Formats: sequence, structure tokens, C-alpha cells
Amino acid sequence: MGTVTDFLTRTQGKNRLTTQDILTYAYLILGTFIMFGPVIWLIFSSFKPAAELSRFPPRLLPYQQSTVDLEGYDEALPLWEYTDEAGNVQTLAEIDRFSVLYTLVDPDNPDAEPLEIRRNELERVEEVFISFDNYIEGVTSFDFLVYLRNSVIVTVAATILTLLVNSMAAFSLSKYQYKGRDFFFLLMISTLMVPVSVILVPAFLVVQSLGWLDNLIGVIVPGAATPTGVFLLRPYLLTI
Repeated sequence: MGTVTDFLTRTQGKNRLTTQDILTYAYLILGTFIMFGPVIWLIFSSFKPAAELSRFPPRLLPYQQSTVDLEGYDEALPLWEYTDEAGNVQTLAEIDRFSVLYTLVDPDNPDAEPLEIRRNELERVEEVFISFDNYIEGVTSFDFLVYLRNSVIVTVAATILTLLVNSMAAFSLSKYQYKGRDFFFLLMISTLMVPVSVILVPAFLVVQSLGWLDNLIGVIVPGAATPTGVFLLRPYLLTI
């Protein structure tokens, strides 16, 4: 019986959270929010209308002003909240505006006399609204399928070609013993310090001389051999 009691005591002790565990979990949760916060913000922002994107202070969820359809009006009317001097809150529909003076009507009694209220006395009635207009406009504003096809071809072909060329170079620098091997490896790694902008013009002239302008091969081949790929593959091949 004593043995079972000791085992349960030890098990409960192991399952008990310590201060260090709590701090570790808090640190990891905070890091997760910091890392994925911009991604979440980007996703929610993609569903916002243009007016909501420029709003300050910004809001996470996509909102849109609520509207109501009234007989006699061709378009839906935006809704506003008006608080009178007695503290009563009314929901009114905007039928016209002139500068900062808005003409509104009670949607429950549209035949009543319209009210004229200044803009600073009104609050927008809003609701969460997911808009796909950004996606629709992005797909329909250009030939999306052609661009998608080109991106897939370039990505797949460049990845395969880069792996092939870089793996052969890394295999030579890791498995074969020859004079000047380390020198060539250091020379290749030193090119990482050269900014890409320095070689843009020479690379363009080479592509032009080969007749690869306005062709996908002119995008795929120039980036086939990369010092970064050789640098990453060589230590891996050394372990085999």
C-alpha cells in the first residue's frame, strides 16, 4: 500500500506545473502571437473594403456600415445612430447629405418628416462583413490563369534545376579530395557578400545575348547555381 501511495505522490509531483513551466508556456504563447499576428492581420485585412483599410485606429475584424432597404429608394440606405438630448438612441437611415448636414428618416416610419442632423452627432451602425471584392478584383483585373501557370512553371523548374546543380557542386566539394577544393569553396561562399544589384546588369546582358528575353527560361536558368544552396547542402553531404 505504501508503494502505491509513493508512486501516486511522485506522479502528482511530476504533473504539477512549476513557475518555470508557467513562464515557459507564457513565453511560447507570446512568441506565437508575435509570429503569427501579422499573418492573421493580413488574412482579416484581405476581406476588408478599401475604406476600412485606411481607417484609424485600425480594427482586426472587417466591418461595414449596416444598410436597410426602404420602399421608394433604389439603393440600400446606410444606418446611423442618433442620441437626442434626453439620451434616447434612435436608428435612422440616411436619405441625403449636404456637406456635414445629413437628412435622415426613421426606417420604421419612413413616411414621417425627415430629420436634419449634423455629422458629429451621428454614429455609424456597423456589422461584421466579409467582402470578397479584393479577391474578385485581383483575379479579374488581369489574366490570372496565365500568371499562375507561369509562376508554377518557373517555381517547379527552378527548384529542380537548382537542386540538381547545387547538389552536384556540393557533392564535389564534400566527397572528392583535390587540390584547391577548399579555396574554391571559400571563393564561392565569398560571393554571398556581393549585392544582387551589382550583377543585375551583367546578368541581363548575358540573358539578352542568349536570346532569352521575354522567355521563362531567362528567369529559370540564371538563378540555377546559388552559393547559398551549395553552402547548405555541403554539410549535409559530409554526414553521409
